[in-house]
Formats: sequence, C-alpha cells, structure tokens
Amino acid sequence: MNYKEMTESEKSELVQMALSDHISFKNIFDQYGLKEKETKKFMRKNISPRSYKKWRKRVRIFSDRRENYK
Repeated sequence: MNYKEMTESEKSELVQMALSDHISFKNIFDQYGLKEKETKKFMRKNISPRSYKKWRKRVRIFSDRRENYK
C-alpha cells in the first residue's frame, strides 16, 4: 500500500504504530507494506519536525540496546 493512497484514519493508525515502542518496523511492513525507510519518510511528513527528531533518537537508542527493537 502506498501511503499517499491511505485514508486519514489509516495514516493516523500508522503514526500511532510507528510511535509505539511495542510495534516493530516488521509489523508495520506486514500491515501496510512500508519498509523502514518508507516509514521514516512518512513520519517526517506527518509529524512535527521536533517530534520526528525525538522519535528517531528514541528508536536509535533503543535499537542499540535491544536487538529486536524496531
């Protein structure tokens, strides 16, 4: 599924999934067909720049600690 073709409710759900610490990029790919890079691009366009930077920092920190995080 191309994120440009998503409804607003699907976009909202995708943002919530990506922000969740309990849902991996693989889960997002399984549900929406978006790879990690595509998810990051989607998030950059759909949340504020400050929120995006905080999200990316959190994902980087946790992925360094836990092998199976995001």
